[in-house]
Amino acid sequence: MSVSAIIKTVQDTMRKDAGVDGDAQRISQLVWMVFLKVFDAKEEEWELIRDDYTPIVADGLRWRDWAVNDEGMTGDDLLDFINNTLFKQLKEMELDEYSDPKAFIVKAVFEDSYNYMKSGTLMRQVVNKLNEVDFTTQQDRHMFNDIYENILKDLQNAGNAGEFYTPRPVTQFVVDMVNPKLGEKVLDFACGTGGYLTSIIEHFKNTKQIKNIEANQVLQETIMGIEKKPLPHMLAMTNLILHDIDAPKIKHDNSLSKNVREYRPIDQVDVIVTNPPFGGIEEDGIEMNFPEKFRTKETADLFMVLLMYLLKDGGRAGIVLPDGFLFGEGVKTAIKEKLLEEFNLHTIVRLPNGVFAPYTGINTNLLFFEKGKPTEELWYFEHPLPEGYKNYTKTKPMRLEEFELEKQWWNDRVENEYAWKVSVDDIKQRNYNLDWKNPLKDNVTEAFTSDELVERLLEANNKTKELLLKLRSYV
Repeated sequence: MSVSAIIKTVQDTMRKDAGVDGDAQRISQLVWMVFLKVFDAKEEEWELIRDDYTPIVADGLRWRDWAVNDEGMTGDDLLDFINNTLFKQLKEMELDEYSDPKAFIVKAVFEDSYNYMKSGTLMRQVVNKLNEVDFTTQQDRHMFNDIYENILKDLQNAGNAGEFYTPRPVTQFVVDMVNPKLGEKVLDFACGTGGYLTSIIEHFKNTKQIKNIEANQVLQETIMGIEKKPLPHMLAMTNLILHDIDAPKIKHDNSLSKNVREYRPIDQVDVIVTNPPFGGIEEDGIEMNFPEKFRTKETADLFMVLLMYLLKDGGRAGIVLPDGFLFGEGVKTAIKEKLLEEFNLHTIVRLPNGVFAPYTGINTNLLFFEKGKPTEELWYFEHPLPEGYKNYTKTKPMRLEEFELEKQWWNDRVENEYAWKVSVDDIKQRNYNLDWKNPLKDNVTEAFTSDELVERLLEANNKTKELLLKLRSYV
């Protein structure tokens, strides 16, 4: 049975349990169980490699100790063990400065986890089904990365929080174009389930940068992420462990909660790749962590400012942003002015509608830039839909090979039916409006989705409020 079929069976079994209410709890329940199974598979590997290895998860609590026997504990005995022994001991692990960093990961995962199931019999059925997945094989490990994305797409309310899980072709293309080098510090400060971070690992493998044990150790130390919400954080930790990162450096934190003026050169990184939440609104007070001219509650704008503070001179970035950032005014204008003066914004790839469906119909863009010199000219590339497509769908998703157009053009740029360039002077004359359309399509009447129309109306409303406040100050 395929991994996807196994996961579907597990979710169907959980639906029968009176204690599990809704997709969010089903996914949370599934994730801690998968994490424990994955971590046990990794501990088996570490035990083979190191004779002096000290297990992180104590005897009796490891997946192999209580879960692998199909005829093992079930019913009330299994439920009592899970609730009163397994969770209690893992949540209460005693750690100090000398503890293995991997132990902190286990404790952190279980501090945010709960057992929602009330039927020990159904729990045993779920455990037995998960045992059909072998996380010691590369095939099952890589397949599970895609399963994560499918599970999360079941949470239709994800888009309401401004969170859009990035298609793998987009993350891989962004990473390939930013082209991180082994040894550079790489960060995604809104890492979600770890899609960009796993794409970085794949990039290093594809470019043959991981050649020996020493190179692998460098990789372990230089890939970093931050994620605010417990469930995506847990998924990201498991995802990176599946990709052979022994102790993932992923903080469970809100990246925006620290004052940007407090960052020092030692905190800065070489590469940032990210798809920050957009359309969301931050909690009161967060904007005070930013200089006055950049203060806003719009999440994507704050992440863009944070990025500019965290990237070191000579550093490179690739970020997903909505059309609203390109044409927006007010705080957005101030951000774009700083961007063009202190960074070389060399490329904007304009993505077609539907890339992030069903979460949003808003058009999105990939911005690529380097820190340390101002922008002189900006290239645009309008990514076309495949022939015969009106938009992307679940059965016709975006594919990595579609980006071959951009890749072939990237290092030998000429204007063509998809690509054009604009001087920074022209951009300044339009008050830093980056919403430039393909000149070959200027004579075509522009059509907007309902989401885009709402966004533009909100932008106009915000601009009106700002003007009224300025007028009031003169009265």
